[in-house]
Amino acid sequence: MFALKPISHDSVAGALAKAERYRLLNEPSAAESICRDILEIEPGNQPALISLVLSLTDQIPHDSQVFTHAVSAVARLTAPYDRAYYEGIAWERRAKSRHHGGGHGASQYVYEWIVKALDLFEAAERLRAPGNDDAVLRWNSCVRFLAARKDVAPRGEEVSEPILSE
Repeated sequence: MFALKPISHDSVAGALAKAERYRLLNEPSAAESICRDILEIEPGNQPALISLVLSLTDQIPHDSQVFTHAVSAVARLTAPYDRAYYEGIAWERRAKSRHHGGGHGASQYVYEWIVKALDLFEAAERLRAPGNDDAVLRWNSCVRFLAARKDVAPRGEEVSEPILSE
């Protein structure tokens, strides 16, 4: 078996830029690998943890197990705003992935998970720095997502379909 090789501390800034580039190229597993290399030598590196969370949540549509890993990485973030905001992103992406995948009971799960994201974005909004409206932008995106999908509803609420046969 081959062993992983550590990167140097001098390469961290460049490695972070590469991780971002791989995410933009829709190669989140490559970005995840880079973030893990950074965290091996700098376990508390906050930009690497944030990039790790984002690269993991990018993979949710293909591997639902990464959601748990993303939330675990969020817990390592030191700033309360970052923990609320990035956990909100994880729940939002989980919900949207489930909606796209469908399946029995999907609409209720999607609704619950979007509401969880909304709660987290609201918490992040209270903790934000002046001029940082990122949590508000995510909140609005989630609200628009729900408004555009009448099939996504809380448990117990049936969404009535119009009768088209008359």
